[in-house]
Amino acid sequence: MCKKLIMLVLLLAPALAVQAAPSKAITQKQVDDLTSTVLKYTSSPKLSSSIALIYDEQEQRPLYSKNANAVVPIASITKLMTAIVVLDAELPLEEKITISVFDFDILKGSHSRMRIGMTLTRGELLNLALMSSENRAAAALARTYPGGTNAAVAMMNAKALELGMMKTHFNDATGLNSGNTSTAQDLVKMLIAAQHYKLIHKYSTAASHLVAVPGFPPLRFGNTNPLVKNASWDIGVSKTGYINEAGRCLVMHAHIMHRPVIIVLLDSQGKNTRVGDANRIKKWMESAAATRGRNTRRG
Repeated sequence: MCKKLIMLVLLLAPALAVQAAPSKAITQKQVDDLTSTVLKYTSSPKLSSSIALIYDEQEQRPLYSKNANAVVPIASITKLMTAIVVLDAELPLEEKITISVFDFDILKGSHSRMRIGMTLTRGELLNLALMSSENRAAAALARTYPGGTNAAVAMMNAKALELGMMKTHFNDATGLNSGNTSTAQDLVKMLIAAQHYKLIHKYSTAASHLVAVPGFPPLRFGNTNPLVKNASWDIGVSKTGYINEAGRCLVMHAHIMHRPVIIVLLDSQGKNTRVGDANRIKKWMESAAATRGRNTRRG
């Protein structure tokens, strides 16, 4: 009896393998066809941001575009380029930098919890600039760049040209200057470059960071993008921005339905609009994939 069962299993195994293969192939095909599915999806995401771009990095084409060529202020999205040029310079991340009066915002008078005399490592300042959008941290990074702030900003503009960001210009390293302008299309290029820097990924998606400086009370800084704490999101690079001239801004490199997607949302009115738009984009793509899945099963 045992021998007969073994023979039966051996005879059925090839047939079972053939039956199992199509199911796996369909699943993979659903993932591969997500771009074309979304592009054919009858509805568009209802977004409140004045400027929006959803870009499929794998297929290298937009899934949705709204005023993506408009040249507008980008506020603290600037800090991604600040981080790129600092990391490109390979400056020692453990070098200690002291916050000075030269790091204060005299343009907008923005608030900061960082005080004169606080000494942090360059790595910590990079963390705070990306995660918590700390203006004094970004200013200190530029001030201590070889050649000073002017050299740092010049390198930021040179890097923008190198990346093909032809409609982008930087006047400062923080984004407080409304002369820091770009387009959604240009920012996609910056996000593609930024996601190759491990520290930008690590710092821009960190939930929080505790700063403990002798002589000062401990300070905990949080991420300005609440989506990094949301388990349903797979975010590789994140940055928010805000000044009056730019409105609320958010850029992300994320994976949605296993696809690398870049989301650019600029000039969002209302404190929660940019996050709401990001969630609406995610649901829109998931709905498109689910619709295709149902149609595939019917076919």
